[in-house]
Amino acid sequence: MRQAGVSRHSRDSLEPLLNSSIDQPLGQPGPARKKGFGGGVGRVPYVAVVLGVGALAASSYLSMQDNGLRMPKPEVVTVPEVTVAPAAPEPAPTTRPAPRKDGPAIIKVQPEQESSGGTIVIRDPSSVEKNPRTAHLPDRDLIEEGPDGPLPVRAADGRRPFDVYSGNWSGSRGAKVAIVIGGMGLSQTGTQTAIARLPAEVTLGFASAGNSLGRWMQAARQDGHEIVMQVPMEPFDFPNVDPGRNPLTVDADPEENLDHLRWALSRTTNYVGVMNHMGGRFVTERAAFAPVMKELGERGLMYLDDGSSARSLASEIAPAEAVPFAAADAAIDALRDRGEILKKLDQLEATARAKGSAIGIGSAFDVTVETVASWVVEARKRGIEIVPVSALASDPEGAR
Repeated sequence: MRQAGVSRHSRDSLEPLLNSSIDQPLGQPGPARKKGFGGGVGRVPYVAVVLGVGALAASSYLSMQDNGLRMPKPEVVTVPEVTVAPAAPEPAPTTRPAPRKDGPAIIKVQPEQESSGGTIVIRDPSSVEKNPRTAHLPDRDLIEEGPDGPLPVRAADGRRPFDVYSGNWSGSRGAKVAIVIGGMGLSQTGTQTAIARLPAEVTLGFASAGNSLGRWMQAARQDGHEIVMQVPMEPFDFPNVDPGRNPLTVDADPEENLDHLRWALSRTTNYVGVMNHMGGRFVTERAAFAPVMKELGERGLMYLDDGSSARSLASEIAPAEAVPFAAADAAIDALRDRGEILKKLDQLEATARAKGSAIGIGSAFDVTVETVASWVVEARKRGIEIVPVSALASDPEGAR
């Protein structure tokens, strides 16, 4: 009977090989071995030989068969050559700051050079630096303490209130109109409305007899308005017509008039000059008017003539006393009617186009404020520049 794997005959034929001296220690006679299957060789070497012969036979058989057990030959795939572009250089770091988590980043941009058809625009450096948020704060170098409050003075370095408190404007050529709305402080509601409604380019006149002038001055300056102080002066039919508290009169002693002037000047601060309130008679009397104009020149203030007296000596006295001077061309609201006020404003525009500039005077009536506010918007579209009144003043100490 055959045993699985190897026959007895095959086993007997392998016996001499298994009993050879390969298992003997080198140089020593081996021990006597028993003949037979169990005693000629160790069991492990015999099994290893049998398994090795079987594996060899199986490998030979499989190599001759194509039964899917063989690994397929690898396919050779030709891959087109890919050219990799060099990495782009990293952009240079920008100067723009990263956005802050607690608010928008502030980016400073160099302003472009302005051009106006080849015309060089020259700006007053002091006006460029003016900040509306601090315009209501008086410059301490321009103030001296008077008996009734702070008084405007020239600074030690020569700066004048006229220079420091003047409003901003472009400085360019073209038709320009200045509008001054007076009577501020006499009506609290009217004053508030005028400040809120009128464009910043409109100059505001504060009545020295008004109330809460310090508070209204701050509100007006923070909104960008230039301001002037209105000083009451004697009209022709005085005292039947009362110009207000502490008026300047022809028959008063010059020192008394100066005291009244200083009282009016101390009512608030941050104004560029004064404007007469009435004064038809006073401005025609040189002996009374000249000391007042001299005081204004020493303090660095402008004088604005409201144009109510054709015989005013202001234009003659002002240059001699180094006082910046301007005169109104028309009162725009002698008739408190919107249509009539618009006619006066249109006449100012015509004058400005013909002569280069014009100045209009009005009061803080509701109809005046509303009419001026709407007219200014339309006038800008027609190429008219609305400027603070100081921009149109004749300055003996320098061109403006």
